[in-house]
Amino acid sequence: MINHVNIHDAARSFKNAEPFDHCVIEEFFDNSLALNLEEECPDLEDDLWHIYDNAIEVKKTTNIWHHFGHNTYRVLAYLNSAAFVNMLSNHLDIPGLKPDIGLNGAGWHIHGPGGLLNSHLDYSLHPKLGLQRKLNLIIYLNSDWQPGWGGSLGFYEHRDNQPTNLVKSVTPSFNRAVLFDTTQQSWHGLTESVACPPGQARKSLAVYYLVDPPKDVDPRSKALFAPTKSQQHDPDVLSLIRKRSSDETVHETYVDPLKIEPS
Repeated sequence: MINHVNIHDAARSFKNAEPFDHCVIEEFFDNSLALNLEEECPDLEDDLWHIYDNAIEVKKTTNIWHHFGHNTYRVLAYLNSAAFVNMLSNHLDIPGLKPDIGLNGAGWHIHGPGGLLNSHLDYSLHPKLGLQRKLNLIIYLNSDWQPGWGGSLGFYEHRDNQPTNLVKSVTPSFNRAVLFDTTQQSWHGLTESVACPPGQARKSLAVYYLVDPPKDVDPRSKALFAPTKSQQHDPDVLSLIRKRSSDETVHETYVDPLKIEPS
């Protein structure tokens, strides 16, 4: 199912990467499984998607397990299993790594023509579990993707809690995965809008991993976006960013679902 050798090899560069800890993993899935997963991604116009359509993000997502096809369900179950999470924890030297089987913000993501995603920091504390988000794993599943269609994932330096220079750009090549730490002022987003033709879409599976929060954790439970250069003085965009990141969530105590005793 998973190319464990490639994960192990890529993990060696994780802590030496710039501008924050990350690695890129090629041929993440067995190729035939990757093709099956691509086929199971819901159509862009399917009505099951949760839609984001505004000045800072144009994308669709679904994290509802009963929407998933057989292969998707099986893969996401494995990526959230104790065996896989413990392997990541060991390879990356991150003790206490935990899954988010509820897939908060994760699951299938899709960007059609015109899709965009401004640079942002992901939520810091899980809004339901109160754990700190630590790792993002994103696997791209677009077998016909062309470089001229854009949609690359950018990693940025930061200053004064804002993204600055683009340091790395990751093309969403088929069966390529990117794994990165989200606790290091990890500003990331699409480097340009998606310019694929009608009938094509940028498809990805996302899985997020959590840890117990440190004492000085940022309590924010929603993403914090940055305006593009052309949006920096746009009051409507700045207002949208403030509303998008506003946080009035009451955090609950985490109960590890893998340790619940049967009643």
